[in-house]
Amino acid sequence: MTIRPILIHPDPRLKKVTAPVASIDDDLRRLADDMLETMYEAPGIGLAAPQVAVMRRVIVMDCQKDAEATPEPMVLINPEIIWSSEATSVYDEGCLSIPEQYAEVTRPAEVEVAWLGLDGKPQRARFDGLWATCVQHEIDHLDGKLFIDCLGPLKRQMITRKMQKLKREMARG
Repeated sequence: MTIRPILIHPDPRLKKVTAPVASIDDDLRRLADDMLETMYEAPGIGLAAPQVAVMRRVIVMDCQKDAEATPEPMVLINPEIIWSSEATSVYDEGCLSIPEQYAEVTRPAEVEVAWLGLDGKPQRARFDGLWATCVQHEIDHLDGKLFIDCLGPLKRQMITRKMQKLKREMARG
């Protein structure tokens, strides 16, 4: 397994819609393993393939935050939200591609998602709480949308300017 570099906003690849996965092979399984390792190392609770410069519809997540609990890693291939609750929840979201920036985002409180597992079999589950927020956030990445796109223009511009400055500082070493 390899820890992959995470793209930092603004990067044009983070704004692109990703391509569906046509077949599940060893390369895809390796990508999923790398993404999980990268996510845990960051540390984060979710990661989408475009964040590691792979323009395919793959996300990983593990919202089990209790250090004493067994990890619950999930790999979702071609995930699709098939139902959303009318009830909403607000969560102070962050993103590995927008480090150290957080903002409250309102999303459906519950969602039902269909996807393919690494075995190629269709799966479906209903998510609530942090899991619902995370899966929606990661699926947004597959559609070229960042959590800051849910914010007002001033807050979005402020965060983007901070990220541009961070990238300049990182480039200088």
